[in-house]
Amino acid sequence: MKRVLLCIMVLVFSTPCVAFGQRVRLANAGKAGLKVTSLDQVLRLSEEQIDLATATLIASEYWSDMVAGRRYLDELDAMATEILTRLRQQRVPVDSRAIPIINQYLFEELGFQTISHADDPNDLFLHSVMDRRQGYCLSLSILYLSIAERLGLEAYGVVVPGHFFVRYDGGHARFNIETTSNGASPPDEHYRGKFNVPENNRNSIYMKNLNKRQSLGCFFNNLGNVYSEIGDVDTAMLALERAVAINPTLSESRANLGNTYLQKNRVNEAIRQYRAALDLNPGDPKTYNNLGNAYMAIDELNAAASAYRQAIQLDPNFVDAYRNMALLLTRQERYSQAMTQLNRALAIDGENAQIYNQLGELHYRLHEYDKGLQQFRKAMNLKPDSAEAHYGLGMCYGGLHQTDEEIQSYTQALILKPTMLAALVDLGTAYFNQGQYDLAIQYYRQATMTKPNDPRILFNLGSAYLKKQEWDLAVQAYLQVVRMDSRTGDAYHALAYGFYMLGNYEQAWSHANTAKRLGTEIPEDLLKAIRSRLKQPAQG
Repeated sequence: MKRVLLCIMVLVFSTPCVAFGQRVRLANAGKAGLKVTSLDQVLRLSEEQIDLATATLIASEYWSDMVAGRRYLDELDAMATEILTRLRQQRVPVDSRAIPIINQYLFEELGFQTISHADDPNDLFLHSVMDRRQGYCLSLSILYLSIAERLGLEAYGVVVPGHFFVRYDGGHARFNIETTSNGASPPDEHYRGKFNVPENNRNSIYMKNLNKRQSLGCFFNNLGNVYSEIGDVDTAMLALERAVAINPTLSESRANLGNTYLQKNRVNEAIRQYRAALDLNPGDPKTYNNLGNAYMAIDELNAAASAYRQAIQLDPNFVDAYRNMALLLTRQERYSQAMTQLNRALAIDGENAQIYNQLGELHYRLHEYDKGLQQFRKAMNLKPDSAEAHYGLGMCYGGLHQTDEEIQSYTQALILKPTMLAALVDLGTAYFNQGQYDLAIQYYRQATMTKPNDPRILFNLGSAYLKKQEWDLAVQAYLQVVRMDSRTGDAYHALAYGFYMLGNYEQAWSHANTAKRLGTEIPEDLLKAIRSRLKQPAQG
């Protein structure tokens, strides 16, 4: 019996692992950040009290009601405890020498791996990374940093344009940890060259050790992009505004916030964010391209052209910049120069349906309808579900007076994209030209539901009602037109006729005179008819 006890005692004392029933105290124990329940509460904490995993799992719970963040925190604690146990078994301190053991456990034993394309929004979130054992640079790094925080390891997030990684910095030892390469350790020069890190910008946070709040700011940036991708622009804007508030010197956050402002038609604010982003990273062609789009939105074409040229100079293979320059030149009716830009884009990407669509539109504007049909058919061959290609075919068929084919093409465009405004309006007009006024009214009304305050659509609707002799409805439509644009003389002319047919001769006379003041010619027989009813003298 004594011999057995002696063996047990030897085993207990010779094994440096945690004794049965004893809990390991993790380095983040007792932090206030473990108890918060909202992101606003997280941001009110001091840096020392933030728990990065808790903060990101709160975002997971907002993303999905099915996520119970506490369970994932327990799993992280268990993973950190397992690593600490192994370190003690091997008598390895929690410093740079622990990194190979952590890497072996996470990437070889548990099998966490990188994904090549971050096209699934779920791959941003920590809970999904833990469930799927996969992620991309930021989400895998958040996992690594969360475990390092529990171990008490001196690890920090590091950001470069378009990438995020981890760095160990214990003072005497400092090296990078690439979570997308199983914890490999590339030198700083690798990141500076591969990701075009701006040089000589002291205000930038690129390549610097980030604190947890700053790493969280990078997470908010990517979170904003996720919400933007699913069409929730308001939530995206809130996340990106947080990202900019936390990391005002991260150019991506400012550029992405500019994108959401542009989507919300807050164009001047978008321009300010784009310019701030370019001050931080002047070598970013995408931001120059988006800045050009913002200037286009407010019709500052010279500024837009300058931005597009800068984007192309920085990236001569930037197809979207060539396309946008072509759009600008088309707006200026400089069609041959627009064609040159599109041909340059086509030389780079000959399988791009959008380029063929633009070429088709240029031929349409030049009244080269057969050539336009050829380009739109090429676009459709590359992308059969392109509503834009079918719509373009309809425009060209209309130019060739092939109305049946025109109607068929617009109808197909609307099957693919039911709210396509131009197709709704032009299909209505095609039916109007055929004398099918009920169908014209149907599509004009659908167009007004898509864009209620467009006077041109309402004018067309009024014209269809006039053709059907539905005078009340025609007058209602034209009154909306002149409320929106009081200079539309033709609408006043139509109102004069409509009110005359309704027997409201004073209104007819008033609108007829307004139309004349605006330079619209009113038929003399209509004026005579109104005067005879009012017994008005002829006006010279």
